[in-house]
Amino acid sequence: MEPKKITATELARSLSDVLSQVHYRGETFIVERNGDVVATLAPPEPKPQITFGELLKLLRERHAPLEGFADDLEEIQASQPKIGPPPSWDD
Repeated sequence: MEPKKITATELARSLSDVLSQVHYRGETFIVERNGDVVATLAPPEPKPQITFGELLKLLRERHAPLEGFADDLEEIQASQPKIGPPPSWDD
């Protein structure tokens, strides 16, 4: 899809509509001021996707925690101060 050219003034007057076109239609706008390109409005790049099978493969390739890791976690947890119940909404 060819980008649409729009002036900065037109963009200011119709920002909501332009953003809707970018978001819902995937359109791209080139914004010009006094004939110079000052910005491009375009949809964000798609987020990288991973399949469940790829995730399982990555998890299988991970190394097991070092010996004593669970003991370290328990020691850290035991050293944390105890907290009481949450404050009442009425206080």
